[in-house]
Amino acid sequence: MDVSEDYARQLDTTDPLAQFRDEFLIPPAPDGKPSVYLCGHSLGLQPRTARDFVNQELDDWAKLGVEGHFRGDSPWYGYHELLRDGGARLVGAEPDEVVFMNSLTVNLHLMLATFYQPTRERFRILTDEPAFPSDLYALQTHLRHRGYDPADALLFASTPEEIDALLARRGGEIAVVMLNGVNFLTGRHYDIAAVTAAARAYGCVAGFDLAHAAGNVVLKLHEWDVDFAVWCSYKYLNGGPGAVGGCFVHEKHGRNQDLLRLAGWWGNDPATRFRMHLEPRFVPKPGADGWQVSNPPILAMAPLRASLGVFDTATIPLLRAKSERLTGYLQELLDQLPPGRFEVVTPRDPARRGCMLSIVVHDRPRELVTELEARGIVCDFREPNVVRVAPVPLYNSFHDVWTFARALAD
Repeated sequence: MDVSEDYARQLDTTDPLAQFRDEFLIPPAPDGKPSVYLCGHSLGLQPRTARDFVNQELDDWAKLGVEGHFRGDSPWYGYHELLRDGGARLVGAEPDEVVFMNSLTVNLHLMLATFYQPTRERFRILTDEPAFPSDLYALQTHLRHRGYDPADALLFASTPEEIDALLARRGGEIAVVMLNGVNFLTGRHYDIAAVTAAARAYGCVAGFDLAHAAGNVVLKLHEWDVDFAVWCSYKYLNGGPGAVGGCFVHEKHGRNQDLLRLAGWWGNDPATRFRMHLEPRFVPKPGADGWQVSNPPILAMAPLRASLGVFDTATIPLLRAKSERLTGYLQELLDQLPPGRFEVVTPRDPARRGCMLSIVVHDRPRELVTELEARGIVCDFREPNVVRVAPVPLYNSFHDVWTFARALAD
């Protein structure tokens, strides 16, 4: 394999998506040059036009006050609807199956309040291991609220084979299968269609945390018959720190107004939403909108409009193809390093990983991260010895990957 810098630059020259790098603001390195930013799995970069979208809403607030809810270029009353179509395209959904609201964990609580309905025989929840802590806390909370001990009622699996084995052995006891589409630590990409079909075969509800999957891998939630999904928007979707989360509810559930839910006024039928005390009965709006509890946070949603526009131009299939080339190139470069110090724990099969590689560092991992930062390379560290690296296809280059691998070699 050609491991030269010239080869990396040649790959960038022939990359049909290279121009999208200019759509984002890359933080400077200590020397003032653009950093090698490989941390989109934690916080995506700012789209250049994000500031314009935020300033527009600040201007309307200043000029219109409360009238901005119904006047201006983008009235706030239906602002969340501006994200609906682009969000639906990202996750392979019908538009009315998607709503942007709250944060990921709040949305997960809302989904579990509806879809975790345990019985004496079927009360367990199956999730992946290692589970993202916030997901774990939410799952434990709902088990305890229903009187179950999480140590007994929460089941874990770390591979597709373990998932199948647990379903075969205990499927009749499992109420909900709730996995990460891409695991936050190992980077394993689960076959969501296969997991959903397997869960359904045993009578289980199938839900997913797509924090590391939305904007990263190809998703077809409607076609795969997923019951519900939640995701954040500040990683691969570049919505900004603490950006509003996303939620998917399959239309077969969205049409069912009798489903239990934690209701709030913004999920109510818009025709009667402002009758307030004159309409004491909650009538959910059909679709995912019916799970909203509060009015949309406009300033938190505005940057996401900029990012979704870039995704619509680049398209997920093309981005996914580049992502597989980027991680494949990184894997090949890492394979050239002397054995013993680094170990990639992310699956080698490109179809079974997202755009992040997790590297176990056997020798002084914290010192390594400090040295990378000094060289202007941004990734992250997870205790006790995992460095996570994500070459994001929207704005990372093959030369970024080469630079990172060269730093490890040094």
